[in-house]
Amino acid sequence: MRSAFTQLKSPLMKRRSFQKTFFLFAFIAGLSCNKKDSEVPYSLSYGSSVIYLKNQPGDYIVYPLQSKPGTYSAFPEGIELDDNTGAINVTDSETGLRYRIMHTSVNGDTTSTIVLLSGIQFVDKFYNLSQNDSIAFPIYNGSSANPLPLNGSSFDENNNANSGGCSVTTTNGQINLTQTVRNGIFGAVPQNDVRKDFEIEYRLNDESGKALNKIKVRMYWYNTMADVPADLWQILNDRQSQGVFLGMNNPALGNASTARSAMATALAKPRPPCVIIIGQ
Repeated sequence: MRSAFTQLKSPLMKRRSFQKTFFLFAFIAGLSCNKKDSEVPYSLSYGSSVIYLKNQPGDYIVYPLQSKPGTYSAFPEGIELDDNTGAINVTDSETGLRYRIMHTSVNGDTTSTIVLLSGIQFVDKFYNLSQNDSIAFPIYNGSSANPLPLNGSSFDENNNANSGGCSVTTTNGQINLTQTVRNGIFGAVPQNDVRKDFEIEYRLNDESGKALNKIKVRMYWYNTMADVPADLWQILNDRQSQGVFLGMNNPALGNASTARSAMATALAKPRPPCVIIIGQ
C-alpha cells in the first residue's frame, strides 16, 4: 500500500503536471499568433487621404496610424517627411498637392499610400492675353471639380502679393494677369524671360479652421510662344509627366506633354507653379 504521504502528493503532482502542459500549449499558441501577426502586411495609413493644416501654435505633425521599423520616403518634392517615423510636418510642407508616401521595411518589403495636403494650387499654364485668357484660377484640393470654400475665406492675407504688383482678388484668390502686367512687374515695357515670384497667404473656411496657409507663384513674360526657352519647356515636360501624383493632369500645356513615367522624373519640383503670360 502507498503511504499516506504518497497518497496526498499524487493529486498535487497531477495538478502541477496539468499546469505545465497547459502553459506549454499556451506558449506555443502565442508563438503561432505572433508569427501570424508578423506575416500580416504593413498597411501604411494616416487615417485619411486628405490632411488639413491646423490652426494651432507650433508645427502640425501627422503620424502614421501604425509605426513599423524601416525607412520612409515621398514623391514628389515638397513634403516634409521624417525618414524614420513617417511623420509629416504639414506646416512646413507644400500644401494643395498629392504625395505618394512609401515605407521600406528592414527586409526590403515596400508599401505605399497617397495623401493630399489640403490647400490651393495654380496649374502650370500658358495664358495668352491677346485671346482674353487673363485670369489664373486657384484649384482646391488638387482638382478643378472641387468647389473652393469662399464663404469666410480670405486671400493675400497680409497684402504681400498685391503690394508687389500681383493683382490677387482677396475674396476668391483669382489673379488678374492683365492688371498684374499693367502694374509693371515685368517693367514699363515687358521684356522676354523676366520672372517674378510672389507669395500668397490665405485662409480657407474648411477643416483647416482658417489656419494661415501659403503658396508661392512664379510668373513669366514672353512676347510670343516662340520666345519660350528650352529650359522652361523642360520643366513643364517633367511636371506634366508626373501630373497623376499632383492631381493636375493639365491639357493646357498642349505639346509640353511627354510619355515619360512619373517616377522617371522624380527630381522635377512641382512648386512654384508656372504662370506663363504670352503677350500675343
